[in-house]
Amino acid sequence: MTMTETPQIYLVTPPEIDAAFADRLSAVLDARDIACLRLDLATRDEDRVMRAGDLCREVAHRFDVPIVVSDHVALVQSLGLDGVHLTDPRLTRKLRTDWGPDPIIGAFCGTSRHDGMAAGEAGADYVAFGPAGPTPLGSGERADPELFQWWSEMIELPVVAEGALDADTIATLAQSTDFIALGEEIWSSDDPAAELARLTAAFTA
Repeated sequence: MTMTETPQIYLVTPPEIDAAFADRLSAVLDARDIACLRLDLATRDEDRVMRAGDLCREVAHRFDVPIVVSDHVALVQSLGLDGVHLTDPRLTRKLRTDWGPDPIIGAFCGTSRHDGMAAGEAGADYVAFGPAGPTPLGSGERADPELFQWWSEMIELPVVAEGALDADTIATLAQSTDFIALGEEIWSSDDPAAELARLTAAFTA
């Protein structure tokens, strides 16, 4: 995962996956350059995550797209994945010490600038802030554009914007984030590739 002048697309799987998802994922990866895929299921059942991981890894690696999994650290090596996305950034330092430099370690840091800086110092390859878009869920607190603007000016570590993203929010963040993470924003559409194109038109025109 590398930084560019315009954001790269970071895909997040839907919370539930069936066999038909392979074709939907293939269509999106065939239509657009994707920087990374995150396996992020609602279930914590390891067997279901493993089956989904096999399916998604096969498709992602066919398109030379790295794949990470949310939190299931033990599955990274066994499934041949490229790394992990931690929803608890406090685990970053131990994992980087255990793994060494190669596997991807991403850290979700909510809306906390302090947590982001700590994760970077602990060895994260990227930090993610969110929700970046308007949402009634949770506390309603957002990772506002000023956070991403400050980060892009002060910190070299790549940053991901995620959560409840719409076209207007993406356009606002286009100059201050390295990756735009999209999941249910596109998978809820009948044509995910077309919806992805619509949402990212602000920086792909």
